[in-house]
Amino acid sequence: MIHQFKLDGFCVVLDIYSGAIHVVDPVAYDIIALYQNHSAEQIISIILERYAKDEDVTQEDIRLCLSDIESLIKANKLFSKDPFSALESHEFKKTNTTLKAMCIHIAHTCNLTCDYCFAKQGNYQGADAVMSYEVGKQALDYLIRESEGRRNLEVDFFGGEPLMNWQVIKDLVAYAREQESIHDKNFRFTLTTNGVLIDDDVIEFANKEMHNVVLSLDGRKEVHDRLRKTANGRGSYDVIVPKFQEFVEKRGGKDYYLRGTYTNQNIDFTNDILHMLDLGFRELSMEPVVCSPDDEVALTEKDLPALFEQYELLGHEMLKRYKQNDEFTFYHYIMDLNAGPCLHKRIAGCGSGTEYLAVTPWGDLYPCHQFVTHPEFKMGNVWDGITKPEKIDDFAKCNIYANPTCRDCWAKMFCAGGCTANAYHTTGSIFGVYEFGCELFKKRVECAIVLQIAKGLHVNA
Repeated sequence: MIHQFKLDGFCVVLDIYSGAIHVVDPVAYDIIALYQNHSAEQIISIILERYAKDEDVTQEDIRLCLSDIESLIKANKLFSKDPFSALESHEFKKTNTTLKAMCIHIAHTCNLTCDYCFAKQGNYQGADAVMSYEVGKQALDYLIRESEGRRNLEVDFFGGEPLMNWQVIKDLVAYAREQESIHDKNFRFTLTTNGVLIDDDVIEFANKEMHNVVLSLDGRKEVHDRLRKTANGRGSYDVIVPKFQEFVEKRGGKDYYLRGTYTNQNIDFTNDILHMLDLGFRELSMEPVVCSPDDEVALTEKDLPALFEQYELLGHEMLKRYKQNDEFTFYHYIMDLNAGPCLHKRIAGCGSGTEYLAVTPWGDLYPCHQFVTHPEFKMGNVWDGITKPEKIDDFAKCNIYANPTCRDCWAKMFCAGGCTANAYHTTGSIFGVYEFGCELFKKRVECAIVLQIAKGLHVNA
C-alpha cells in the first residue's frame, strides 16, 4: 500500500508498511500512480501524452524511472507487503495486557466551568468528590501488583482539577517513591491542571516530582475566556497565564505541554498557537473539541477546508522558526522518520482497557478517563481487581486489524486506529470510526512529513 500527496511543492510517495518516504518529481509521481494497474508500454504512452509539451520527458527517461521503481520494490521500499496481515485481530493485544499506566482521578470537582468539558465541569455527571489517600494508595498497590515484569510505570493525576486535592497527590507520590526500591519500579508522574491553584508549593513539588505537566490554555485571552470560566462567570486567563509562565520558567527544561482546545469559535487556531509562543511557551498542543454534533461549539465537515489550511500555515510557521533557530514543538507534528513507535503502539495504540486504566475517587476501574461517565464500562475496582474480564477482551480487540475501515486506511500505522473513546462517543461503539477526527489526523500526518522533509533539505543545503 502506498499513499501519494502533494503539498508545498513536494510530490510525496509514502510506502505504508516499510515507512519509506520518497520525494519525487511530478513525472515519477504520475508513473508510480500508474504502475500497479498498467503495463510498461501503457505507462510510457500515457506519460508521453500527458507531458507532450515537455521536451525533457522522453521514453528513455520513463524506462529509467520504471527501472528505479522495480529496484525499490525489490528493496521492499515501495509497494511493500503488509507483514502483519496474518495476525488475528483478537490475538495481538492478548499478549500485551499487563498493566503499565494509570490515570488517577484525584478530584471529581473543578474550580472552572468549561463549556466543552467532557467531564461535565469536573464531576463526570455525578456528585463532587475527591480521592482519599487510602483509595489512592490502594490504586498504586494495584498498579504495582498488576505490572509484573514492567519496571517503568506511568501515573497521571487527573480531574476535574487535581490541585483541589493537592495534599493527597503529594502523599501518594511520597508513598510511590517508597515502593520503588521495594518492588524495583520507577514511577513517572504527570499532572494535568487548569492552573488556577498553582502556587510556590505546587511549582516546587511538581518541578521536582512530575515527569511531565500538562497546562490548560486555549490561546488568546478572548478565546480562552469565552469557554474557560470560573463558577462566577469570569474568565481565567489573567489568573493562570502568569502562573504558567513562572511554572515553566522554574521547570528548567523538564517536560511540559501547554494544551489547548479549539472549537468552531476559533477555527483560526494557529493564531492561538502564535499567541502562546508570544507568551514564551515552546511545548504546545492544540486539540479539536470532541462533543455532540448538536453542541454550539461543535466542529463539522464544513470546517475541514479551513482547518486544513490552518495546519498548513502552522507547518510554514514551524519551518520559518526552525530556520531562525527559534524552534518550537507541536505535539501532533512530532515525527521520527527513522525510528517511529514500536510495533505494538503502531497496531494497538494507547492500550486503554488493557495496559492503561482510570481510577475514580472511590476506586472504580474504567478503560480510560473518557469512559468514566459511562457506568456500563466499569471494569472492577482497586480492591477486587477486574471483575468484568470480558471488558478487557473487548478492548484487546481494538487495533487496526479489527476494523475494516482502518485495515484499508493509509494512515493506520500512524494512528493505530485512533481513540476508542472518541469512536464510542461519536458512533456508539468502541470499534467505530470517528471520521471527522480521521480526516484531521491524516492532514496532520501529511503536514508533519512535509515539515520533516523541508527541515532535512534546509540542513543539507
